[in-house]
Amino acid sequence: MPFEKYRPFVPIVLHDRTWPNVVTDKAPRWCSVDLRDGNQALIDPMDPARKLKMFNELVAMGFKEIEIGFPAASQPDFDFCRQLIEDDLIPDDVHIQVLVQCRQELIERTYEAIAGAPRAIVHFYNSTNPLQREVVFGLDQEGIKSIAVNGAKMCKKLEETIPETSVRYEYSPESFTLTEPEFAIEVCEAVMDVIEPTADDPIILNLPATVECYSPNVYGDVIEWFGRTIKQRDAVIVSLHPHNDRGCAIAAAEFGVMAGADRVEGTLFGNGERTGNVDIVALAMNLFVNGVDPELDISDIDALRRTAEYCNRLPVPERHPYVGDLVYTAFSGSHQDAIKKGFEALHAGADDGEYDTWGVPYLPIDPHHVGRSYEAVIRVNSQSGKGGVAYVMKEEHGFELPRRLQIEFSKAIQHHTEDTGTEITPTTMWDTFQAEYLPSEPRFVLRTHELHTTSTEGEGRTRLTGQLAVDGEPVTVQGEGDGPVEAFVAAIVAHFGDDFDVVDYSEHAIGRGSNAQAVAYVETVSADGTIKWGVGQNPNITTASLRAVLAAFERQTDG
Repeated sequence: MPFEKYRPFVPIVLHDRTWPNVVTDKAPRWCSVDLRDGNQALIDPMDPARKLKMFNELVAMGFKEIEIGFPAASQPDFDFCRQLIEDDLIPDDVHIQVLVQCRQELIERTYEAIAGAPRAIVHFYNSTNPLQREVVFGLDQEGIKSIAVNGAKMCKKLEETIPETSVRYEYSPESFTLTEPEFAIEVCEAVMDVIEPTADDPIILNLPATVECYSPNVYGDVIEWFGRTIKQRDAVIVSLHPHNDRGCAIAAAEFGVMAGADRVEGTLFGNGERTGNVDIVALAMNLFVNGVDPELDISDIDALRRTAEYCNRLPVPERHPYVGDLVYTAFSGSHQDAIKKGFEALHAGADDGEYDTWGVPYLPIDPHHVGRSYEAVIRVNSQSGKGGVAYVMKEEHGFELPRRLQIEFSKAIQHHTEDTGTEITPTTMWDTFQAEYLPSEPRFVLRTHELHTTSTEGEGRTRLTGQLAVDGEPVTVQGEGDGPVEAFVAAIVAHFGDDFDVVDYSEHAIGRGSNAQAVAYVETVSADGTIKWGVGQNPNITTASLRAVLAAFERQTDG
């Protein structure tokens, strides 16, 4: 590859940088540009219904600044702006923002669009980097600066035509990251001289990474330098507008905020031109997992995704941070085992299911906090182990399989996934478990049983008589032991002549009250050392344990 045709771009090396030591403890001001930057990047731009759906979703999330379009460049954007104003759809605490180039006719049209709005941010811009100065505009630095200043003057003049609207201003030296930093400061300060911002009425200086061109650490240096250098810093809101050409937009935005930026513009899940804008949902969730209030409501992240997919007519990938279908899912056996144990430890001793601090291996957040369930946290494929099988059996069906039964059953599941080459659903897993351990038509069926307990010098003995059906034929067995299970094993051995014994036993209940069921698990060994497990289920624990013994014996005799 002809790498020699490219050059690294490092406009500033800030040797006394401080931003790496900053810990972000407050959310920045958020501005959504879904309806402008996001919309203009769509294959099929949003129709009015989709625009309104997106606007209402952004308002519900808590955005206070929403860039609704470029009304001077698009009739649909103009009409949407008028719809919001004339139908009184803008909440009292929300500023609509409109984008416009520094051109007189476009600025005039923009002020027509926002007339009657209670509040509006006029966001004017022009390109400032050397390549566009030379190739697109054929102007030197003074010529470019004049465009920005004249645009600011036109905006201030036209503000007088809409006295009912409270207007704030935002200026972007477009392609800021490719512009000489000193020249960017010069242009921004020339604009400030016209707008005359104050601490009570600041100007937003938006610094777009229109094309992401250097690493996030350099971006942090540039933003810190800009904040140190710009005049009247208390009258300036430093705003970031990162794009994702290098795949580093989220890191760049976080470093930029650490470096002193006050505001971030982005889109839901990063939709935007080329590789997209910065993903505001991911940025907000990154704050959340660090214990910082993101000041946006993301408690139903799947609803946000549905809105984004409907409005954008583009899918959100399965692995997208925080929202993708698979981001809370583990297929790996070791991951599954760790997650299962993490859940058990988290809720140990918490009667109401609450916990003080989240901590489960491989899960950075509690899926419930974004409206996701635990049901899909562990899914099973050929890479999965016993932990995944055990988790699904417990969460989906309430069966708490003993560890050695997990190993035995997971082998059957792995054979299935290897044969099919796909994951196994909880339904298929349950069907496999029933076929193996709880068949609907077993060869050995316990019809009834009678127990007689005797006690001699403090030691009890149990005599059992069991009525069975074996391949449909009635069979009576009798045996004696220290308890029902031992007596039943003795009865089976005495009648059928096959030597086997129970080496492990466990039980638990599923459900509560009249719907409660007892589940018993027995591990048995035959004369040749073959290990087989049996499972029994019944409202009565004794009956469940006897059924488990009989099920294990059937599996021993079937090989």
